[in-house]
Amino acid sequence: MHTTHGTHTTHGTHVTILDDGRETTVAARTDPAGRILLTPEAAERALGWVRTPHGWCQGELCVPSSVAARAEHGGLLDPVAFAEILDRPVATDTAVIALGACAGERSSALAGETAPDFTLPDVAGIPHSLSDLRGRKVALVFWGSWCGCRYDLPEWERRHAALAEHGFSVLSVAVDRRVADAAPWIAEAAVTHPAVIDTDGTVCDLYDVLNVPTVLWIDEAGRIARPQDTQFATDLFRDLSGLDSAAALAALDRWVRTGDSGLSDAEVARHTRRATAGRQSARTEAALALWLHRNGRTAAAEEHFARAEELAPEDLTIWRGTMPLRGLDPMGDAYFTKRAALTEAGIPIYRPLGDRRPA
Repeated sequence: MHTTHGTHTTHGTHVTILDDGRETTVAARTDPAGRILLTPEAAERALGWVRTPHGWCQGELCVPSSVAARAEHGGLLDPVAFAEILDRPVATDTAVIALGACAGERSSALAGETAPDFTLPDVAGIPHSLSDLRGRKVALVFWGSWCGCRYDLPEWERRHAALAEHGFSVLSVAVDRRVADAAPWIAEAAVTHPAVIDTDGTVCDLYDVLNVPTVLWIDEAGRIARPQDTQFATDLFRDLSGLDSAAALAALDRWVRTGDSGLSDAEVARHTRRATAGRQSARTEAALALWLHRNGRTAAAEEHFARAEELAPEDLTIWRGTMPLRGLDPMGDAYFTKRAALTEAGIPIYRPLGDRRPA
């Protein structure tokens, strides 16, 4: 279908919009410049923004018409240009547009009064939310089947059981793109704690997780008591990490029993890692790559995975965490070669907070 808008002729098509994890396919039009354009109705459905006489609005937030005009063409909205107005990262491929969250939004959420809530499914598909555990201290443990920290899962389960009477729970998050990769390790650990799987990387994004194992402590009121910390629960890989699991577990026990996290509120704020524009762009590219891979467009997916790695080489959850999905060995030579290159470049593999008080 061809439609003329002012001096522009548009052609009918369809586009899939990935809006920070939400997928919508809508009718669209393309103009001679190759821009994807949406009717106000399609934009509202895909983006959640409504065209009003004053501009584009989402709840109480509005982009004035004078500003939105940069993204409008003949009454149609260019979603890529609109995302740029909102300072949101964008990644595109043929008939697919991925929109991510801006770094400021992510950082504000992580620095807020309460830890960002989320809901993820377990192996059986049953959803679990962080807020389900409000009133208990929580160790939020990020791990992956592609990391040696998978062997720590039984110890986290034991810690969960041993400290349950003191109002403590472990909530483990597998950073795996396929449920089947994480499922055997969860089953072998015979877990009774909530063990969920972050197949789309959305919770890694929320908490700016760059590698596993990463552990955060959340107090009874839902506040972060200890931000992103590399914590192993065993010493199986101490030669590689240089980290003492006994010190980490002793500090955890002390916090659960006495409330002493070893960090003041000011130190928690200072140590809480903030999102960056580069990492948010990388995560948006990775989200698009994941969608393309799952939809059989593997060559295009590899291009976007590579772009994500270039933008944020420090984010191992992207390049190493997707290796099993892409038929690569996360424990093989490619990983250790990349690891050595990062170390030489001064980019840390592990990011422990350190400075724990004696038990």
